Amino acid sequence: MGLAPPPETQIVVVSPDRHTPYSGMLPGFVSGHYAFGDCHIDLDRLCHDARVYFHNAAALAIDPQRNIVVLDDGASLPYDVLSIDIGSTPSVDGVPGALEHATRVKPVSGFLRVWDEILDEAARAGRAPRIAVVGGGAGGVELALALHYRLARCCPSAPARVHVLTDTATILSGHAPRVVRIVERILAERGIAVHTHSRVVRIEPGQLHTGNGTVVAADHFIWATGAGAPSWIAASGIQIGGGGFIAVNAFLQSVSHPGIFAAGDIASMGGHRIPKSGVYAVRQGPPLATNLRHALGAEPFAPYVPQRTTLALISTGNQYAVASYGRIALEGAWVWRWKDYIDRRFIRRYAV
Repeated sequence: MGLAPPPETQIVVVSPDRHTPYSGMLPGFVSGHYAFGDCHIDLDRLCHDARVYFHNAAALAIDPQRNIVVLDDGASLPYDVLSIDIGSTPSVDGVPGALEHATRVKPVSGFLRVWDEILDEAARAGRAPRIAVVGGGAGGVELALALHYRLARCCPSAPARVHVLTDTATILSGHAPRVVRIVERILAERGIAVHTHSRVVRIEPGQLHTGNGTVVAADHFIWATGAGAPSWIAASGIQIGGGGFIAVNAFLQSVSHPGIFAAGDIASMGGHRIPKSGVYAVRQGPPLATNLRHALGAEPFAPYVPQRTTLALISTGNQYAVASYGRIALEGAWVWRWKDYIDRRFIRRYAV
C-alpha cells in the first residue's frame, strides 16, 4: 500500500519492535541455522523504502469514538482507517505462577532475550538446563526440538532434558495420525518426554504441576499454548468474538466499527474456525490491503475466503522436517530444504 497510496493519504506503521520476526523461521533461528537478520524484517528501513512513517511504540488503548490510538510513549495518533494486526500472546490466564515463572514465546523479542540467557547459562555451567515446553501444537513441538538440538551442540557431554506438555490426547491436534506418529517417533529418538492429558494447573520455582498429578522438574518453563488477546482490545469497546479477539466480517472489517480492520491472530471471523497460524495471516494480506484502499475510497471490497487445507512444514531441529497436508505426511532432509527455500523467498520480499 505504501508504494502506491491513495491520494492525500498518510500511512503510519506502529510497532514496539523495529525488527519484526518471521515466525516460520523462529525454530531455525533457535536451532542456530539462521542469523538474526535472516529471519527478521527491519521495519524502519522497510517503511522508509515504502514511503511510510514508522512509529516505534506499543499500542495501549484505542478510542474508537474519537478515532485515536494511545501509545506507550505518550503519543495519541488520530486515524481515519485503522488496521490492527498485532498477533497474539499465549494465554496464561488461570494458571498460578505462570506469569512469574514461565516465558511466553510471544512477543518473540522477549523470548529471544531469555533464550540468549539460557545459552549463556549452559555455556558457563558446561551442562544443558532442564526445559519444559507447555503446548503440544506445531509451534510448541518445533520449539522443543529446536531447543534440544541447539543445547545438545552447546553441551554435548550433558544432553538437554526437554519435556513437552499438552492437555490434549496427542501432540499436533488437528494433524493427520500419520503426521503425529512420525513426530512422536522423532521426539522419542531425541529423548524428549511427551506428557499428554497434562493440563498445567500451577508453576512454582523449579517445578510444574498438572491436573493429573504429574510434577515436572525444570530450570526453565516455555509457554507455547493457544493464543490470547490483550485486554485493551475488549476495553476499547470494539465488538469481540471468541477468545477476546476482534470480531470481523468477510472483508476483515470490524462488525461494530467499519473504520477498523483486523487480520491474523487478533481477528475472529464469524462462521469460520481459522487456526491461529501465520499461513492464514499471510493469505489475509492482499484482501486486507484492498479493503483498506476501499475504506479510503480507492478500490472495491474484496472478501477473504479461508483455505480449507493448508500445508504445514514442521521442522525438527536438525535440518529435517515433516510435511503435513490433509492426510498426507512426508518427511526428510529434502522437506527441510523445501521449507528453507519457501521461508527465505518470503523474507526476501521485505528486504531493503
